[in-house]
Amino acid sequence: MTEHDYNKLKEAGKVSSEALAYSRSVIKPGRKLIDIAEEIEKFIEDKGFSQSFPVNLSRNEEAAHYTPEYSDSRVVGDKDVIKVDLGARHGTYLTDCAATVCMDGEYSKLIEASEKALENAISLVKAGRKINEIGKEIERTAKSYGYSTIKNLGGHGIEEHELHAGIFIPNFDNGDNTELEEDAVIAIEPFLTTGGGYVVDGDSLQIFQGVSEKMPRSAEAREALSVITGTFSTYPFAMRWLIKRMAEEFRARKAIAELITIGDLDTFPVLTEKSGGIVAQSEKTLLVRKDSCDIIT
Repeated sequence: MTEHDYNKLKEAGKVSSEALAYSRSVIKPGRKLIDIAEEIEKFIEDKGFSQSFPVNLSRNEEAAHYTPEYSDSRVVGDKDVIKVDLGARHGTYLTDCAATVCMDGEYSKLIEASEKALENAISLVKAGRKINEIGKEIERTAKSYGYSTIKNLGGHGIEEHELHAGIFIPNFDNGDNTELEEDAVIAIEPFLTTGGGYVVDGDSLQIFQGVSEKMPRSAEAREALSVITGTFSTYPFAMRWLIKRMAEEFRARKAIAELITIGDLDTFPVLTEKSGGIVAQSEKTLLVRKDSCDIIT
């Protein structure tokens, strides 16, 4: 990675960290989730950066991929446990970070455990480190607090243009002896839960990503494809973003359905803990060095 590239990554990481800190000031009981998400996204954009992906505000048993719907009426509950997952993008350089906020403190120990698991995992990161060793440490920490890790979620490599690329970094020892490479950009994200430790697809689907440009039949789908390729490119986007640009909710939703059918879009449904367990998440983006790592977010 050149010094120029590294500086771009660090600048995006700094804004991501600031946005995550800012999110704690706007997440309050009674506030609409859509207002919170849009305020955080505006914070990033006002700094001159784009979104790596739509702000996620997954609640309670939701582990990931919940972003508010267009005209969403849902509000933060007095006992909600909210995972804030966000990232600032500087051109083609993407960052990713997350933290968990508990409204009444009931699950503060679970949050502490996820943060400690992340801290312990980061201490192991260096070139040549086997990724299953990182997962083993995350699970060891979780168990020391009395919690489970989510087995089918984990960290990931990050490359230019692509938020989830290359390696998968597990939250348990999955036996993968793949070694971290020097100068690789990775995200480590422990997901801890009071439940059994697996997620399944939930009912909400609000995040999409363009993967092809097959020409659809309907006029609204052709318009949507033009907006997606011209505005969002190949980066994840929210349904509410598309609706605002097409100015009509019904047409946007109909277009999305057609684009999914012909294979132009990948989908990211909300992921919920299978047994209904509460989930906490902590995440940072890192640059792997020879003997340690740089914390980007």
